[in-house]
Amino acid sequence: MKTLIDNTKNALKKSKRRWWRKLLKLAIWLFVLVLLLSIGVFAYYAKDLPSPGKLNNRQVIESTKIYDRTGEHLLYEIHGEEKRTRVSLSEMGKTIQAAALSAEDQDFYNHHGVQFKAIARAAIYDVLGRNASQGGSTITQQLIKNSVLTPEKTFTRKVKEVILSVELEQKFSKDEILEMYLNEIPYGSNAYGIQAAAQTFFGKDAKNLGLAESALLASLPKAPTFYSPYGDHQEDLKARQEYVLNQMAKLGYVTQGQAQSAKEFDVMAEIRPFQERIAAPHFVLYVKEQLVAKYGEQQVEEGGMKVYTTLDWPKQQIAEEVVRRVVDQNGKKYRFSNAALVAIDPRTGQILSMVGSKDYFDKSIDGNVNVAIRDRQPGSSFKPYVYATAFKKGYTPNTILFDTETNFGTKDNPYTPKNYSDDFRGPVKMQDALAMSLNIPAVKTLYLAGVDNSINTAQSMGITTLKNRGRYGLSLVLGGGEVKLVDHTAAFGSFAAEGVRHDKTAILKIEDAKGNILEQAENTAGEKVLDTDVCAQIDAILSTNHLRAPVFGSNSPLRFDDRPVAAKTGTTNEWRDGWTMGYTPSLVAGVWTGNNDNSPMAQGADGVFTAAPIWREFMDKALANTAIEKFPDPKDVKTGKAVLDGNIQGEEKEVTVCKIGDGKYCLANDNCPSDKKKRKKKFFSAHSILYWVDKDNPRGDIPKAPQKDPQFSAWEKGVQKWAESKEFDVQDNLEECK
Repeated sequence: MKTLIDNTKNALKKSKRRWWRKLLKLAIWLFVLVLLLSIGVFAYYAKDLPSPGKLNNRQVIESTKIYDRTGEHLLYEIHGEEKRTRVSLSEMGKTIQAAALSAEDQDFYNHHGVQFKAIARAAIYDVLGRNASQGGSTITQQLIKNSVLTPEKTFTRKVKEVILSVELEQKFSKDEILEMYLNEIPYGSNAYGIQAAAQTFFGKDAKNLGLAESALLASLPKAPTFYSPYGDHQEDLKARQEYVLNQMAKLGYVTQGQAQSAKEFDVMAEIRPFQERIAAPHFVLYVKEQLVAKYGEQQVEEGGMKVYTTLDWPKQQIAEEVVRRVVDQNGKKYRFSNAALVAIDPRTGQILSMVGSKDYFDKSIDGNVNVAIRDRQPGSSFKPYVYATAFKKGYTPNTILFDTETNFGTKDNPYTPKNYSDDFRGPVKMQDALAMSLNIPAVKTLYLAGVDNSINTAQSMGITTLKNRGRYGLSLVLGGGEVKLVDHTAAFGSFAAEGVRHDKTAILKIEDAKGNILEQAENTAGEKVLDTDVCAQIDAILSTNHLRAPVFGSNSPLRFDDRPVAAKTGTTNEWRDGWTMGYTPSLVAGVWTGNNDNSPMAQGADGVFTAAPIWREFMDKALANTAIEKFPDPKDVKTGKAVLDGNIQGEEKEVTVCKIGDGKYCLANDNCPSDKKKRKKKFFSAHSILYWVDKDNPRGDIPKAPQKDPQFSAWEKGVQKWAESKEFDVQDNLEECK
């Protein structure tokens, strides 16, 4: 038996050894196969590759040109003649070399041109839709990519990039490669190489760059358009510069103290003014950023594309002139230094005008910042979205709300908004409340409509912000969230287009250097996001002057006698932002006024005084000699419910009372001291709308227990205060004479 067991064990051991030998042979053959395949791929792609030794002879094929919508006005030429001055590594200085290595390739002197781990990591992050903290390309690869290869993003091009990078490392020393890279890499604004970049942005030679300046320039090659010091992402550029400084300290190129001092240095103040010829600069850079995001930096700068934009050149000239002149006229009085204007065709979503600031080239007001695409609080100009949501829900323009002092919060955490005029108007219709921009009825409307529902409406119409919904409460209707002027204007365009949203667009057509059409905008039906009847109700409210006149006066800049024009102003807390938004069926325009540093304007700098004059003059000139268009007529809605149909709902009774003091009465009885003091008087048992309707189903049954609504008590108190201040008292409070 023992012998049998031993023989069995030996047989199993021999079998296992045979399997291991087979697996080893299979692994060896697989390795050989992969090696041969790699050699084959290398040979296949390498046979026709350009020589990496010809890097110094790089030539730009053709510049990309950006035109207005007619193609007759050249707004900007992306590249033109590139600026490049070659300098040796020793002429650059050690600081810029260290900054470049820290920013782009911290292991440059240790690898052989390619880091496969970094490529794999970048590929994984790309698949997952996330950004890696460092890209997959070494400095050697970036040099090849920008100098030898075409810019398309394909597997084939990546293989060629790897092959040429390895070959380049065999032909040149590390210092030679770094020198070529720093002389070759694009820094934006047509500056190629560190010497041209130093001259373009700081007006000095590369060898004279300080630590803060070196770190800033080293930040640019990652995304020259996005990080451009002349663009709209200066905060992002500063953050990347500080990242580079941190890496330099971490790698030992500088001390922590030196890095900190460089962070605190105001390097942006050292940037030279923009020198190139450019028209409609904020719009052009807005378009360029979209082009780079889709086609890449190299294709945009070297591809010779022709880009026909949606810009209406005559309207753009009107917008720029009006913004500049009115800010100069009114800015000192109301203490605002800047304004932005966007105009859109609501029938197509095409951006016709974009003025991002009073003067793009004025550094004293951060003029290069495009406020049209920045997040700003909209004040009361947000209210139409909320009222439209309420109308969708079943409320009507005639719905009665009480404009009375109301605490929408709690005793410990009160929220008691005030009206601009600091008074109360008692019962008002929703249409009057919106037209006069009364705050308390607006907050009540938001509560009835729902915060989430109102955000849904705004976003469906074109607002792209307000994504963190937990931040927003009832103050949202008074501008407690942030919007972008370009989105806000496009969203108002949905009102103008009878509830159809056309996504905003800035590009009509793009051709490549050979005239082939790469993309072309098509007129689409858009998306129906709001009922025509709801839009007609908003149109009527915002275009009827007598509705707003009690607050704005009968002759405000919002009054039009020759054509229907809808308009809404807005002002934020402490007068930090002033707005006017308005439209006709064929043109929508929005204006923001304020200060880029968010400092407050003067007290009383309401949007009707700061933004409306700009908006009005633009609309007058842009609409001159155009056909008069009318909005659709709103339907007369009757619900059968008094509070929704414009009647103050309550119980009004005439009773006999006895006067017992100044303005005080008791129910008359035998205790009344004199018949002369007896009189007939009307008393009114008034209630807020929450007593009469279910806020989530306003046209349904009357609530059986309205007091369960968390806002019921606060709203009722406001109504009682109003009733007590009038000629009638609240009957519930009247006692019998004693």
